[in-house]
Amino acid sequence: MPVGILELDLYIPECTSLKQKRVIVKGLKDKVRSRFNVSVAEIDGQNLWQRSRLLVAVAAADTRGANTLLSKVVNFVERERGLQLLDYTLSFL
Repeated sequence: MPVGILELDLYIPECTSLKQKRVIVKGLKDKVRSRFNVSVAEIDGQNLWQRSRLLVAVAAADTRGANTLLSKVVNFVERERGLQLLDYTLSFL
């Protein structure tokens, strides 16, 4: 059973405090979890106001299914208002 790992590097230009950033990131994590049934965690940038790095993980029956699902996550995050997806990496274990 392959595991898909997606790392998202995010820029949140309108944040002026860590509290505001945490609200935005928590909302995004909750939306991604509920919509795609994946695991999401912030892995870097916890103390930066406008940057965040999220890790999204999913176990799937095959690599193709994991790739499809994680590609949908990327598309979803790209369409989110108030943040910019700077870069992402996709890997499989």
